[in-house]
Amino acid sequence: MKSRIELYEAADASELQWPDNEYGRYAKRYLLPLLQEGSERFVRNVRTRILVLTADGIPLPITVNEEEYDNSYVCSPYTHYVSYAKQELILLGNRALIAGLDALLSGIGRLLKLSGFNRVVHVNNWLLSTNLYPELNAAQWDAVLDKLVARFPGHAIAFRSLNPSLNAPMLDLLRSKGCLLVPSRQIYLLRTGDAGFGNAKSRWLLKRDGALAAKEGYETVGPGDVTRQDLPRIAELYRLLYLDKYSWHNPQFTERFLEEALDNRILELHGFRRNGRLDAALGFYARDGVMTTPLFGYDTSLPQELGLYRMLSARLIELAGERGFLLHESSGAAQFKRNRGAEAEIEFSAVYVRHLPLKRRMPWATLGKLLNRIGVPLLRKHKL
Repeated sequence: MKSRIELYEAADASELQWPDNEYGRYAKRYLLPLLQEGSERFVRNVRTRILVLTADGIPLPITVNEEEYDNSYVCSPYTHYVSYAKQELILLGNRALIAGLDALLSGIGRLLKLSGFNRVVHVNNWLLSTNLYPELNAAQWDAVLDKLVARFPGHAIAFRSLNPSLNAPMLDLLRSKGCLLVPSRQIYLLRTGDAGFGNAKSRWLLKRDGALAAKEGYETVGPGDVTRQDLPRIAELYRLLYLDKYSWHNPQFTERFLEEALDNRILELHGFRRNGRLDAALGFYARDGVMTTPLFGYDTSLPQELGLYRMLSARLIELAGERGFLLHESSGAAQFKRNRGAEAEIEFSAVYVRHLPLKRRMPWATLGKLLNRIGVPLLRKHKL
C-alpha cells in the first residue's frame, strides 16, 4: 500500500492533524509556532520557507531555500561547506595546509554559488545543529523523497544529520535511491546505556567533573527552577560560547525560541546558579532513546579554573545516564569528549540530485568525492 504524503504551508496550518502520541504532541508544540511566525522569529540567522510534510500522518519539518548564502549552516550547505569550514581550518595547526585549503575552499565557493548550490530542500530540518529522526519505514521515506522531487523539481533534496550508528537502514535506502552521501562533520556518541561505558580514566574524569559544582558553590538548576527572567541570561551564555567563541554561523537563537523551550518544553533546560546568577545552561531534547543538546553555554568571562564547561558536560552525561539514553554530543571539543568515553563517527548529508541538470549535479558529486578522499581522512587524522 502506497504511503500518503501531504504538504502543508502556513496558510494550511489549521488543517494539520497532529498524532496523539509523544512525538506528535512535541511536533505540534515545536512546529506550529514556527510555521505561523516564520523562522527568523526563532533563529535570527535563518531565512527559509517552512512547510510541514506528513507521511501517513507523521509530521516532518521541511525547509525550502533558493540562495540565502549568509544563512546558518542548518539551512545553507554553502555556509557549512565553505564559510564555516574556512573558520575551522585553524584547528589543523599547520599554516601551509591551512593556506592551501583556504584557497581551495575560496575557489570551490565561487563555483558553488554559480551552480545554485543553496537551492535546496531539507527534510526533517528542525533548524538545530543535530536533527534526530522519527521512526518511518522504508516505504514512507521512499514516498517522502518521491513527493519532494515532484513538488520541487529544481531543488536538491537533502537529509542532514545521518550517521551509520543511528541511521544505517535509512542511509542504505537513500543510497539505493541514488542519493549522494556527502560527509558533513565528525560527531561523538556516548553510549551511557551500556553497562560500564568508558574506561577507568573516563569514569574518573566524569566523577571529578561531577564534583565541581558543589566544590565551587553552584546550585544545580532543573526545568522547574528556570523562569522567564532567566531567558536573557541563557541567550547571553549561548552567545558567549557558540557565537562569540566558535562561530556566528551557528544558529542564533532568539528569546522567542527560548520562551518556547521554557513554556512548551521543546527543550529541557538545566544549568548552574551561584549567588542568584545563572552562569551555565544547557537545553536538550530526546527521541527514541537518543538525546542531543542544541543549546549549551556558559560565562566565558569567568576564570577557566572554575570548570564551567566540565561541570555542564558532566551534568549532561549524568542526565543521559539516568535515562539510559545514547548521548549525541555533536562535534567540537573532540579530545575532551574522547577522554570521557565518547566514540567518533562520521556524519553525512544524503543529497538527491538525479533529477537536476548536469551543472547542478556536478558540484555535489565533486564535493562528495573531495570530502571522502581529503576531508574525512583529515578529520580522523587530527581527531577533530
